[in-house]
Formats: sequence, C-alpha cells, structure tokens
Amino acid sequence: MSYTCIRFSVDGSVATIALSRPDKLNAFNAVMHAELRVVLDAVEDDDDIRCVVLTGEGRGFSSGQDLTEERLAGPDGKIDFGLRLERDYNPLVRRLYEFPKVTVAALNGPAVGAAANIALACDIVLAARSAYLQEAFSRIALVPDAGGTWFLPRIVGKKRALALMLTADPVPADELLAMGLAYKVFDDADFRVETASFAARLAAGPSATYGLIKQVARESLANDLAAQLAVECDAQRQAGTSRDFHEGVAAFKEKRAPRFEGR
Repeated sequence: MSYTCIRFSVDGSVATIALSRPDKLNAFNAVMHAELRVVLDAVEDDDDIRCVVLTGEGRGFSSGQDLTEERLAGPDGKIDFGLRLERDYNPLVRRLYEFPKVTVAALNGPAVGAAANIALACDIVLAARSAYLQEAFSRIALVPDAGGTWFLPRIVGKKRALALMLTADPVPADELLAMGLAYKVFDDADFRVETASFAARLAAGPSATYGLIKQVARESLANDLAAQLAVECDAQRQAGTSRDFHEGVAAFKEKRAPRFEGR
C-alpha cells in the first residue's frame, strides 16, 4: 500500500514508521492518523516483524496536531475539541501503549504537544542530542491530551509533571534522559545508525516474552503487591513453556549467543 503522510519500511525484523509531512514538521492530520491505523494493523499481523520504530522525517519528530486542519463540529454544529481526541488520538495512544510488539519512539528532533505524548506511549524513547520534548498546550490555552496527564506523573512524578505542563518549557535531550523520559541519547550524526542497531538487538530477542513483560508491567499500575505477584506467577508459567526459554537455557549452558524465534 502507498502512503501520503507516513513512510513505511522493513529491515530484517524491524519495521520503521516515519511521520512524513516534513514541510509541516510532521504535524498530525486525519490522513496521517488513518494511515497509522492501517500500518499498525499490518505490522501486528506480520509475524516476521518483531520491533517497531516510530520516528519523523526531516528535522523533527512532530509538532503535534496540525492547527490549520478544519476543526470538527458536534451534532449541535458547535466546534467540539474532544471529537478529534476520541476519533484519532485516544485510539492511537492506546494502540501504541497496548501494542503486542516492542515499540521504540526515535526522536530525531522536536516532539511537541500531542506528538510528545504519542512518543511516551511507546515502550522505549530514544532521542537525538538536538531533540526536545515540549508539552506546549498551555501556550495556546489548551489542556495536555493524548495521554500526557497520565504518562508524565507516572514517569517524572506529580510535581515535575505539573511544572512541565503549566510552563510548557521545552525539555532538551539530556534532561529527558535525567528525568527518565528517554532511555538513550545519541549524537545527531549517529542517531539513525544507533537507533537501527538498538532496534535490531530488540528484534533478535525473545519477542513473545517481551509481550508478556509489557503486559505484566501494564497490569502493575493498578495492582497491589499481592495481586502483582500472582500476575508474575501466571506470566512466568507461560514464559517457561516457550521455545525461546529452552533456547536461552541451552545457549547459556553452551556458552553461545541465543537464537530466539519469538515463540
């Protein structure tokens, strides 16, 4: 399938989805959302793909919502700012957060507004040295959306999250790393190569077990210790029956690198 607002490529077991409206700093519009829904469905159905990288083309990840796009009206004919969230952003955030395969947000440049929170919905965030994240909503008198009010307090704490949302200050890459919002920061010149290497390493891992790890981590947010210990038991029973577990043990005993199949 051909796309107009994204670029899709596959290298080995790694799929790369690049937001591609570089003249608009990859701002989101309805077409981009529709294409992301299609491509994420295709990626999930392709057993050969084991890791997904979401990045941007040009000089940035994304500037967030395209503010020039026509606003949606409710049944009463009045502009309803919640409709676009319900139709496009909320499903995308949940899709990425609950995606069964490992997802990596590769911030090649600024990630602003809703785009910042879409990046945080991915499992791992990598950032180029020149990248920054900005909860820019208050600058135009809007409330952070696309999950920002849920992700940020859980990652950086309530007080710091509130400061980031109230001030709309840009957070440079090194501070993203210090706050735990990014896992790795790479120099701009090396960013694409380092990101590809990082994703390839994940794709070579026990991807079915990665799915279990993601599931268990998500459930922990709503569980007390006793409940979470039970969740871990169930997941470990499942992991212990996998072919990858037996391969991992065999590789350890034979002092060689494991060859995981993702099952």
